[in-house]
Amino acid sequence: QVQLVESGGGLVQPGGSLRLSCAASESIFSINDMGWYRQAPGKQRELVAHISSGGTTNYVDSVKGRFTISRDNAKNTVYLQMNSLKPEDTAVYYCNALFSEWAWGQGTLVTVSS
Repeated sequence: QVQLVESGGGLVQPGGSLRLSCAASESIFSINDMGWYRQAPGKQRELVAHISSGGTTNYVDSVKGRFTISRDNAKNTVYLQMNSLKPEDTAVYYCNALFSEWAWGQGTLVTVSS
């Protein structure tokens, strides 16, 4: 079973930046569907950003212009660069990818607060 391990979460002040990483236990070279989701307290999990094998990206409107998803196939890692963070970005962030079946990471907590 493929494992995804997220890292990079933490406490940051509003306006600050964080970079999340998601390391896969298998090659992601041919994996077309990779993304970052988040779940805030009391809310449903939502797709934040998606990247295809060809590098096409999509974002939820609330993070456009602030977040950037990228992938490094040589390192089997997907990243989420988060800039200009807002308190409403506070959530547990999960990495997700479609191998032979959907794989999820354990999540990493991002807290945006002064």
